[in-house]
Amino acid sequence: MNVTFTGGGTGGHLYPAIAIADALATRANIRFIGASDRLEAKIVPAAGYEVDFVPSRPLERNASLKSIATAAVNGYGVLVAMKLLSQRKPDLLIATGGYVCFPVVVAAKILRALGILRCPIALLEINAYPGLTNRLLAPFVDEVWGAFASAAAVFAEKYQQTGIPVRASLRCLPDRTDAAKWLGLDPKRRTILAMGGSQGARSINDSVAALITRRALPDDWQVLHVSGERDYEYMKAEERSPLGNNKIVLVPYLNELAEAYAVSDMVVARAGASTLGELAAMGIPSILVPYPFAADDHQNVNAKAFIDAGAALVIDDEALDGDQLWWTLREAFEPARYESLRAAARSLAPHDALEAILARIDERLGK
Repeated sequence: MNVTFTGGGTGGHLYPAIAIADALATRANIRFIGASDRLEAKIVPAAGYEVDFVPSRPLERNASLKSIATAAVNGYGVLVAMKLLSQRKPDLLIATGGYVCFPVVVAAKILRALGILRCPIALLEINAYPGLTNRLLAPFVDEVWGAFASAAAVFAEKYQQTGIPVRASLRCLPDRTDAAKWLGLDPKRRTILAMGGSQGARSINDSVAALITRRALPDDWQVLHVSGERDYEYMKAEERSPLGNNKIVLVPYLNELAEAYAVSDMVVARAGASTLGELAAMGIPSILVPYPFAADDHQNVNAKAFIDAGAALVIDDEALDGDQLWWTLREAFEPARYESLRAAARSLAPHDALEAILARIDERLGK
């Protein structure tokens, strides 16, 4: 069969799509549709899939002159997407979030109305509160797969709570010792993985740099810092001047996080839904720093589920600095607290989200 994915802009919209694509690859021809100036132009080919591009712009929340230009670009994107979908003739279209989904899903709906396509349209919404594009697309899709029960209020009877699909490479982690050796870490030390998502996070980067250069960490701690490419050069000072016996490995980006997760005892990260899905699947406790400018404050809403479950601690972005990170790590690594956090993290993904989604695909195509 032919399966087309559309979505992008962030790793959170791409990696769950790639997880589903990998699971379907032995029985489907896979294509992606995205935006040429966004992460999908790099990440999708690196994952081994072809990607086509359509013009698109973020949807405007208020009427303005800019909204007219946005409507014109997205309208043209609908026409380009209609041509692509008419050529590809997918048996299934899966939208995974990001503004590029809007013209593609609208195009598919028009082609279905014209009798040119018959494919079901599914939407993956992994945030606790759906974004604007996905809320607007709700009437156009046949089914919505999601991770949080709260999203059901937006999508009503179309909503199926499946969980967040995780890439195959993260479903069977490598040996901790081998992973540590590959990353240049000590497998016997407690490892703190600090990362800011696919774009990096300046506040997390600054707090980690302060922690490493101003605090003497316990001898059995070490830090794996994924800074993002934007801040990598700026962060190199922490490698050159760590305080005392502090052990730090700095990398700009990791295409695959399997080794990093395999050696991690604690993760410091944003609260993007894709990251949270991976943490739940790995059962790793975390310190979450929700991005304060996320649309509809969805990262704080996402984080609440982990906090309520006792699987994470949270630091507000404006309060984050080296000292706050230090004391929060000390609290998290207190033996009783750590065991509680780890047990709660392991309880967050009781079901296999990918298997649930594959079952939904089989049922939808069967209909």
